[in-house]
Amino acid sequence: MIIQAFAFYLFAAILISSSLMVITARNPVHSVLFLILAFFNAAGLFVLLGAEFIAFILLIVYVGAVAVLFLFVVMMLDINFTDLRKGAMQYVPVGVLAGGVLLAELTILYGAWNTGAIQVTAALSAPIPDIGAITNTEALGRLLYTDYIYAFQASGLILLVAMIGAIILTHRNRSGVKRQKIAEQIAQKAEDVLEIKKVTSGTGG
Repeated sequence: MIIQAFAFYLFAAILISSSLMVITARNPVHSVLFLILAFFNAAGLFVLLGAEFIAFILLIVYVGAVAVLFLFVVMMLDINFTDLRKGAMQYVPVGVLAGGVLLAELTILYGAWNTGAIQVTAALSAPIPDIGAITNTEALGRLLYTDYIYAFQASGLILLVAMIGAIILTHRNRSGVKRQKIAEQIAQKAEDVLEIKKVTSGTGG
């Protein structure tokens, strides 16, 4: 029990510290590296909770794909972060207002939960299968594709919109950047790019 408590506080402390470094680091590459560290520690917390499947998904998908993709994008794209930060302070009031609204909603929700205004008797009275009868993955799948199916589909749509936006930003017209014209390459004829000359013997350079 002492070892589990020590591991929990260790993972939690590193997770909180790395999360703060993600948003405070000036170098974007360092931010992504701290994000990978945060994912690793979050996976450790899931292992302590007995959710090994979620921990491995966190490592395989987020660390192995998403965070590494962020790292390559930040390193390869010529992004002027100084220009991006210009004028950012004018959006601080809007961000503070949105954060205040979300905090108020969470406070009201927590208060309603404690006072019993939110009724969860139907969910609590539902039959719960034996923990030993189902696997970790099956329990997660039942919960994800039944109670949270609409949220799951909505997250998929959000990721689709984000992917389309990233593609549009990548293919935008920029001055000084040569674009590949596939139609012109396919329509290219041999006589336009190839010239055959007859060289007589003994006249070579």
